[in-house]
Amino acid sequence: MRIGVLAIQGDVREHKNHLIAVGAEPAEVRTVKDFDSVDGLIIPGGESTTIGMLMQEGGLIDAIRSRVVNDHFPVYGTCAGLILLAKDVVGPSPARLGLMDITAGRNAYGRQLASFEAPITIPFLGQPDFPAVFIRAPKILAMSADVVPLAEYDGQVVMAEQGSLLVSAFHPEMSHDVRIHQYFVDKVRKTQTV
Repeated sequence: MRIGVLAIQGDVREHKNHLIAVGAEPAEVRTVKDFDSVDGLIIPGGESTTIGMLMQEGGLIDAIRSRVVNDHFPVYGTCAGLILLAKDVVGPSPARLGLMDITAGRNAYGRQLASFEAPITIPFLGQPDFPAVFIRAPKILAMSADVVPLAEYDGQVVMAEQGSLLVSAFHPEMSHDVRIHQYFVDKVRKTQTV
């Protein structure tokens, strides 16, 4: 199982370490050629405008869009990755994939100084609660009926799924808990057997 981590910006090493911990082979993705060799992709946090611009310049937006639409290719977006996967964004709108039927609000939990960690209940993971780290986190402001909410914090959906797409407003790679990465790897495995 070869899982790509978009290596333009963000916690690339931390995502790779979590993937190794759950038995997957991580691969850094910077080019379309890199992308063509992976079975799934994680888009980490960072600055969504910069990531989107560099993805567009390198042809990655079209390549990822094509594989998601045609092959149900699995993509997991964390924080900025959530914004890049959203069909609609409130405020300045970066170049993005626009694949998931959600509306995202950028930096909705406040600036860097307002970052925090909170235990959240993710029913499909069971106990204990997941130690979610929110850093300049976006919010999911709206979603279509096809989007499945997976977790909430303070009455707000912070993790959701639609088909082969998975998003979280928080950074699972910043904790020692690898259960969400295991869930994504299992999701990738299922798409290969369909």
